[in-house]
Amino acid sequence: MKISYLSIYALLISVIQLQAQSLDKFAPQGFDVPRTGIANGKIDTISYPSKTVGVNRRALVYTPPGYSKSNKYPVLYLLHGIGGDMKEWLKHGTPQVIFDNLYADKKLEPMIVVMPNGRAMKDDRNIGNMFDSARVQAFSVFEKDLLNDLIPFIEKEYPTYKDREHRAIAGLSMGGGQSLNFGLGNLDKFAWVGGFSSAPNTKLPEVLVPNPAEAKAKLKLLWISCGDADGLINFSKRTHDYLYQKDVPHIYYVEPGGHDFKVWKNDLHLFTQFLFKPVDTNVFSSFTVLGSAAESNIRTAKYPQILPDNRVVFKIKAPDAQKVQVDLAKKYDFIKDTEGFWTVTTDTVSEGFHYYSLLIDGVAVADPASETFYGMGRMAAGIEIPSKNSAFYALRDVPHGEVSIKRYYSTVFNAWRRFYIYKPAGYDANVNEKYPVLYLLHGGGEDERGWATQGKTDLILDNLIAEGKAKPMLIVMTDGNVGGGGIAGFGERTLQMFENELKQVVIPFVEKNYRAKTDAKDRALAGLSMGGLQTLYAGIRNHQMFSYLGVFSSGWFANNTTLSDPQYAFMKANATAINNNIKQLWVSMGGKEDIAHNNCQVMLKKFDEMNIKYTYSEYPGGHTWPVWRHDLHGFAQVLFK
Repeated sequence: MKISYLSIYALLISVIQLQAQSLDKFAPQGFDVPRTGIANGKIDTISYPSKTVGVNRRALVYTPPGYSKSNKYPVLYLLHGIGGDMKEWLKHGTPQVIFDNLYADKKLEPMIVVMPNGRAMKDDRNIGNMFDSARVQAFSVFEKDLLNDLIPFIEKEYPTYKDREHRAIAGLSMGGGQSLNFGLGNLDKFAWVGGFSSAPNTKLPEVLVPNPAEAKAKLKLLWISCGDADGLINFSKRTHDYLYQKDVPHIYYVEPGGHDFKVWKNDLHLFTQFLFKPVDTNVFSSFTVLGSAAESNIRTAKYPQILPDNRVVFKIKAPDAQKVQVDLAKKYDFIKDTEGFWTVTTDTVSEGFHYYSLLIDGVAVADPASETFYGMGRMAAGIEIPSKNSAFYALRDVPHGEVSIKRYYSTVFNAWRRFYIYKPAGYDANVNEKYPVLYLLHGGGEDERGWATQGKTDLILDNLIAEGKAKPMLIVMTDGNVGGGGIAGFGERTLQMFENELKQVVIPFVEKNYRAKTDAKDRALAGLSMGGLQTLYAGIRNHQMFSYLGVFSSGWFANNTTLSDPQYAFMKANATAINNNIKQLWVSMGGKEDIAHNNCQVMLKKFDEMNIKYTYSEYPGGHTWPVWRHDLHGFAQVLFK
C-alpha cells in the first residue's frame, strides 16, 4: 500500500499536537522538588547596557540542559512582582527545578528563560516604599528597556530565534500586568503572553486589545490565571470577560489559592508546556481547575461557579439530605462527599440569565448562595451566564440614569400598588425638558421587578442613549398581575382590568408626577409573553393613545378562539385607523424554540389577511430573558423618531 509523504506529515503533525495538548490541569506532587540523576540547566547573571535607564542593568538567564551555541532557541521573558527583583522567581519559585523536571519528562521545548528586573530605574533595588510613584512608574518604563535594550542584547549574545513566534512573555502580579500590557501592546514582538494573578497595573481590556481580530490572528497563546481566593482576581476576570465577548481565544485558568508562589509555580509549570509547540485552541475553554463565581451570586459566595466553556459547577452542604438535584434547563443529580458536600457540573448552559431551582429530597428551593428574583410565580434563584453578545447591557463608563420605585393608589383596584420607573441621565438637571414614555410590561409569573432586574433595562437604555441610538425617555415598568395575578385565569376580563388600570390610573399618574410628554406620538407600550398580550389588547384597542407597540414572544392563543376571535374582529373593523395611528407595531420572537412561536405565526398570518402593518424580527434563544433584553435593545432604537 502506498502512503504519500503528505499523509505521513499530516499524521506526524497530529501526533505532535496531541502530545502538545495532553497536559494535566494541575502540577503533580513533586513538580518543584529537585531530582537526582537528571540533566540540569544553568543560570547565569548577565549585564546589559540600558540606553533607556542610562546604566548597565542585570538579569538572570536560564539555559536548558544540553544547551549549545550551535542551536537556536526561543526565549521566554519571565517577570517578577512589585516587591521583587530579578531574583524573586529564583528565590521563591525555583523555576530552574520546574524546568529541569519538565525537560526530564520530555514535556518542554528547549528555550532560554530571561528573568530581568522589571523596575527600570537607576536604583532598581527592591527596598524602601515599593508603592512610591517613581518606583511604580519604573515598571511602565521597563517596556522601553525590554524592547530597545534587553531583547536586542539577548538576541546578540545568545543563539536565539528573532521572530515573534519564538518570543514569549509572562509574569506574576505586577509582572503579570506588565506581561499583558507589553505583550498585547506589541503583537509584532510576542506571540505567547501569560499573566499570572495580574495586578491593578493591567490596562483596561479595551485598551489591552483594541483590535480583537488582530489579536486573534497573531497570538499563539494568551494565558490568564489567578487563584480563586486572590483579592486581585477581578482584574483577570474582567480581561477574560472582554476576550470572551470579542471571541479572542485564550486560557482563563482559575485554581485554588491566593496571591502566592504556590499558585505561580503551578502556573509556570502549566504555561510553559504550551510554549513553542503547535497549539489546539479547542482545549482552551476547558483548561481550568475551577470556575468563576457567577455575577448573580450573593456577596462572597464561591458557588455556583461558571467554567470558561459555560458549564456550571454547583456545590452545597446538606449532610442530612438523601437526594439533591439542580433544575437548570434540565435536572442534574448531585454527588455527595464524606463531609456532606454535594457537587455537580452541568452541561454547557446557553448564554444570559436563567432561573433555576435546587431540589432537596424533592422540594424545590432557591439556592441560598444566589440572588433571588421573582419569576416562575415565586422567588427563585437565577444565574447570569456570560454572553458574547452582552456588550449592549454591560456596565460602561457612560452617563447613567436612575431606576426608582413609586407607590400609588389605584382607584381601579382600591389598593396601593407600585411601578418601577427609569429616568434617563440628566432628568433631574434638565428641569425644563419633558420626555416621551415607554410603558413596559413583564410576563406571567413575574412582576414589575422583572424588567428592572432580570431585564437590565437601565443599562440597555444608558448605553443606547450614550451612543445616540435611542432618544432619552422615561420607562415605566408596571405590575401587570391583575385578577389574581399571572397567567392563571387569564382572559378578556383580566385584560380589561389591566386596560382600565393603565388608562385610568397609571398613565394619568405618570403624566401628573413626572415631566412626561402627553401626546400619543410620545407614548409607547410593549411587553413580553403575557405582557405582549396585554400590549396587543390595550394598545390596539387604544390605538389613538400610542404610536408604538412592542410585542415580544407573544401572540393571541391559536387554541382559544373565544379570546382571540373578538380581537381579530376588532382589528379587522379598525384596520385603517390602526395602521394610521400606530407608527410601529414591532413583533419579535425567540426563534422556533420560543413556546409562543406557533401562536405568533398564526397571528401574523391573520395580520397579513387584514393588511395590518407590522415589523417582525427573530433572535434565537427561546422564551428567555436573553431574547427579551435583545428585543428591548432593538425596539428602543425605533421609538420617538
